[in-house]
Amino acid sequence: MIISKQLEQHSVAGPSTLQAPPPSFTDLPDVPDNDETAHLLVFTPHSNDQLDPPPEFAPYEAEFFSVDQGNVISHDAHLNTDGEALYRFLLSQSLIPPVYQLHCRGTHTETRYRYVTSRNSDGRSESHRESYTDTITDFDFYIDIHPPTPPSQSEQSGNFCGPIHWSVADSEPAFRGRMVREIDLPNAAGKRKVGRQEQKQHDAWYTERASRGLPPWIGSAYRFRAQTNVVMQDLDDSFALQSSKTLREWADEYCASPKCLKEFVYKKVLYGWDFEQLERAIRTIISTTPYNGNLEVSFIPQGSKVTIRPDNRLSRMLSNKWLKFLSIILLIFPFIWLFKRFHSRGGGRWEVCGGAYALKRWVPEQELLPELTSDAPLNGKDVRGPTNGKKLIGTREGEWFRKWEGVIRRCVISRYQSTTPIINSDTEEDRRSLVGYLDGY
Repeated sequence: MIISKQLEQHSVAGPSTLQAPPPSFTDLPDVPDNDETAHLLVFTPHSNDQLDPPPEFAPYEAEFFSVDQGNVISHDAHLNTDGEALYRFLLSQSLIPPVYQLHCRGTHTETRYRYVTSRNSDGRSESHRESYTDTITDFDFYIDIHPPTPPSQSEQSGNFCGPIHWSVADSEPAFRGRMVREIDLPNAAGKRKVGRQEQKQHDAWYTERASRGLPPWIGSAYRFRAQTNVVMQDLDDSFALQSSKTLREWADEYCASPKCLKEFVYKKVLYGWDFEQLERAIRTIISTTPYNGNLEVSFIPQGSKVTIRPDNRLSRMLSNKWLKFLSIILLIFPFIWLFKRFHSRGGGRWEVCGGAYALKRWVPEQELLPELTSDAPLNGKDVRGPTNGKKLIGTREGEWFRKWEGVIRRCVISRYQSTTPIINSDTEEDRRSLVGYLDGY
């Protein structure tokens, strides 16, 4: 049949082949209803007819795994060649906020004695008493510190749990594709290697900035301006992107690099609390138990890094801590380090951007979601800021300390030891909510 042959030729042609439009219903000859070959006709609708919607877009699921302290490493080959895929992967990982773990550990040393048997020059065995020092752990426990969560997980806003995407300023030392820290020179003049003294000052400022709870985009120039009482506008998150390149441009630069042992590091930073002052308060409350041993108080970040590395055997081996340790024992790692450091196809690091998560933050009411601008408290409280028209998102250091100081004191007195973080706090609000608790007051 002529019509069937025309439709068969139309179906053989691929989607990229130029062809005449398919025949319409009006172009087909009349066919009797009782024709036995009528079922062979395949009708193609006009191009302006309603078609079925296309299938939903499925995001790319990259390969990754977790290592010590909840950090993420990915050797996905697609993330090393496609800047858009890497950019989307970092955005998806940034929705998982990091956690600080408060670690309190108390120890003391005791002098003990033991008898040791040895042989003298005559071959006779002799026993003598010797002393040795033993370290005794009195208590050892962890407490998780989480950033505030948004009222709805569907509403991911920088006003709540973050993230606020930030990048290192061009004038700040950072790893920008080589194995040494560099500074981007103005007017596209290239990059300059950072000197040892300059790097030492930067590391000191990095430690001070973290202990004071300042945002990660604050450069070392803040120290001088803070001493002169200058109002710092760059504390605002609108100044978080300090680099002349965007996160997508850094991702494209990483993917374009042909180096075998390159890595891209996305840092997650918690800020907003004065951790130095909080540490002093914790040490004070422990000393009132009373405790006079050796006390260690530290804040350990968990899930604070997302690292992208190439998909090759050598790179995967270095991501395995046991294989890396074995290479050190067998004296193989020094040669790998020399290859990374000096070879043009060796290694390169990109540590220029990340996400910031505020433990507490003053937010103008006009920036809040409509349902949160009412008088209803957020997360059970409504705290006005230092100026009118602002609300506090998160928890202040004093509020957290008042909630957990009883738990810390009891853990010290009971000599509590566990690697599992404590998740419950016996607050006064919990006790007052019990029926009959306030009777007799």
